[in-house]
Amino acid sequence: MKRLTGFVLTTAISLVAGLAGLSHAAETVTRFDAIGSTTSDLVIASVTDIDFMQPLISAFQAINPGMSVTYIQDTSNSLDKSVSEACASANFFADLVISSSIAQQVRLVNGGCARVIGTPVLTSLPDWAQWRGELIGLTYEPAVMVYNKEAFAAEGPPHSRFDLIDLMRQSDKLNGRIATYDIENSGVGYLFAFQDSTEASTWGRLIEGFGRNSVATFCCSSEVIDRVADGRAFVGYNVLGSYALSRAESDERIGVILPSDYTLVLSRAGYIPREARDAPAARAFLELALSPQGRAILDGETRLLTPLNGPAALARLSGDDELALRPIPLTPALLVSLDRAKRARFLSQWRKSVTLPSPR
Repeated sequence: MKRLTGFVLTTAISLVAGLAGLSHAAETVTRFDAIGSTTSDLVIASVTDIDFMQPLISAFQAINPGMSVTYIQDTSNSLDKSVSEACASANFFADLVISSSIAQQVRLVNGGCARVIGTPVLTSLPDWAQWRGELIGLTYEPAVMVYNKEAFAAEGPPHSRFDLIDLMRQSDKLNGRIATYDIENSGVGYLFAFQDSTEASTWGRLIEGFGRNSVATFCCSSEVIDRVADGRAFVGYNVLGSYALSRAESDERIGVILPSDYTLVLSRAGYIPREARDAPAARAFLELALSPQGRAILDGETRLLTPLNGPAALARLSGDDELALRPIPLTPALLVSLDRAKRARFLSQWRKSVTLPSPR
């Protein structure tokens, strides 16, 4: 793996303001210096943890030794705000935007913020993993449950939402020991929750159980996984499988469950903004991600499983050849979840269910 030779800025106010002409900054900016003499700089804006993207960036720079890479990492809602403002004002923000908050991605593309990617790689993707030749799915990531192995050493963990609901109803074991996304502040957390509400009849009972058991909510998968690992939580719900599987390989305290009733699958999506300065480099990065070399990196080093062999990899990792996998299509149907009135009603239901009333 190529050594990171550049710099990391935790708030990066001046650099990001200079890139975007905007008033707020990204969470972290990392620069990967070119291997040789710098001829160009590819700017990638993403919600993906840098540790997961670095292997792919290193491979890209090995092929393009004159290319430096600037990687802007932010939370999904903050990134959406940045790229939306850049699009509205026709300002440059990044050459490539990659996010797990795919409903926001579809909204931006439908709003004219992207350009046609124009690569033959698109023909290898299923219809659900691309939209208008401008937005393409790069990964195949299940929404999983993680659990603390020691906490379930005697009886075993819940394997479905039905099991989880029954456990929350029948005992106090999970009281104060469940963690999930803060769906009001996490784009992917909100997406998973909204999809859950449309997929099955268990949603109402599930969030009712969360409320009775004082669920704790967090911005990111990594925070949920940390709590499960150290025992502050026994179950983490709707965690991104890429992060969970990667962590579980090095941390024996964590187990991963692909729910047997159904498992949502997210395809982290990328598009090239209309104002991109180096669209050819962005296109080359996307082509690498979906090439055999890129798939080997995503399947092996990062667990950001790819659309082409994701189902087989998940079956292998889970030990189940009959997984009820439900990919979330990249289509305008996702925009329903962003409708202001529907979002307000959905979040109101969430608050009423998961926040217990204060005792009088």
